[in-house]
Amino acid sequence: MHTPDLPPPHAPMPDATPSRSLPLAGASNFRDLGGYTGQDGRQVAWRRIFRSDHLASLTPDDRARLAALGIARTVDFRGEQERAQLAYLLPEVEHHQLAIEPTVVQRAIELQRSGRALTSKDAVELMQETYRGFVHENAPRFAEFFRILLAKDAPLVFHCTAGKDRTGFAAALILLALGVPRDVVMRDYLLTNELYRRPAMAAGHAPEEVLAVLWRVQREFLDTALQKVDQDYGGHETYLTEVLGLDAPARSELSRRYLQGK
Repeated sequence: MHTPDLPPPHAPMPDATPSRSLPLAGASNFRDLGGYTGQDGRQVAWRRIFRSDHLASLTPDDRARLAALGIARTVDFRGEQERAQLAYLLPEVEHHQLAIEPTVVQRAIELQRSGRALTSKDAVELMQETYRGFVHENAPRFAEFFRILLAKDAPLVFHCTAGKDRTGFAAALILLALGVPRDVVMRDYLLTNELYRRPAMAAGHAPEEVLAVLWRVQREFLDTALQKVDQDYGGHETYLTEVLGLDAPARSELSRRYLQGK
């Protein structure tokens, strides 16, 4: 009988691929952007850039895990009221606030006040309008985000409330800037639907068909933003350079910090 070749008894085991999703008791959408293949076949570095939903409900064990990961910086895309309602403080961590005020709920309320029953189609259109707004109105915040990424390479987590829309667009921009293909970027974006746990308080404020849109992500949402980029700038490369300030030296530095190899 053939016996498969075995490694010598003291041979080192190959490194296991790190887990993309890091289950935490107080956050459901915390995950690593590492491991995707980017520019020149180089892999996005693991355990350097993380994305998440809000961090206000982290347990002591969760906080210890973030400290063990070496996370030294947070970027918070939440608006002023969101931060006040779900405040957090991580000692020894550098905090950056890049407020992008949420608009979907306010627009939904305005529609309802006009006497119109909100439908899932309305909710999709509101979400698409929000994503178009990311491209122009909120570009200064995303440009500042890249400046923070370039300032140092200490591990960082960026988040909003659910970690799906503002955070999702920011993650897409990072991965595109590192040369990750769009279809892979979209797959990362859609992982939210497998991971994020909708808060119980969200129930009952609108029909379930509407909530199912507002608390999840759809391919059409991110596509709307990227199509706006293509339409107005001829592609994300020009947008990254001319709007977000990622000129050739900045792109080179971003790759040096966050891509493995070479």
